[in-house]
Amino acid sequence: MNSSAIVLFSGGQDSTTCLAWALKNYERVETLGFDYGQRHDIELTTRLPLREKIIQCNPDWVDRLGPDHLLDLSLISSISETAMTADIDIVMQKSGLPNTFVPGRNILFMTVAAALAYRRGIDVLIGGMCETDFSGYPDCRDDSMKALQVALNLGMNTRINLATPLMWLDKSETWQLAFDIGGSALIELIRTDTHTCYLGERGRRFDWGYGCGTCPACVLRANGYAKFMERMLD
Repeated sequence: MNSSAIVLFSGGQDSTTCLAWALKNYERVETLGFDYGQRHDIELTTRLPLREKIIQCNPDWVDRLGPDHLLDLSLISSISETAMTADIDIVMQKSGLPNTFVPGRNILFMTVAAALAYRRGIDVLIGGMCETDFSGYPDCRDDSMKALQVALNLGMNTRINLATPLMWLDKSETWQLAFDIGGSALIELIRTDTHTCYLGERGRRFDWGYGCGTCPACVLRANGYAKFMERMLD
């Protein structure tokens, strides 16, 4: 059992799975969210209720869950217009990346998280970056996180570890990880209380949870859930 960690916690499927993973592996876990001028504020409203409910999945987690931090990074939306920060259609760009890519977002998130961790005496940062099921975002790559870890530690004279437990998992394996950690209770919590949909849709519920059902995030989540359920039924 390690000592303490900060989880980048948005209230989505991936960050909730990461929070459960952290609560299993660390004695003290704090959460960190960002208001960066998101297109919708659904994730900001789901975060805190999720924190309260996740500790019901395992009584050992009650004393391990520490404080939450919510920081204003609205400068992100002021310097780039993307489908995540403005009411525009989701399309592919000439660069080969979808316009849901927010340049520098994960880099800035981890940098700010490292500064907070420095002040709080914490040396592990946990994020849901993934290089297996993703939209080609360069700041989700393992190389990007490893390079950032080196830069942060050189710049702050620290030994901070950037942990990415989902890096090599596809979405079905992310569902499986959640089940392995928290069983059916955690799966149900992820299905009903987390939010992943890029469009902020909460009016329609599918087997895998709420969403529009057509945006890239919903499609990944739905396909992953279907594969997970196939394995569970075998």
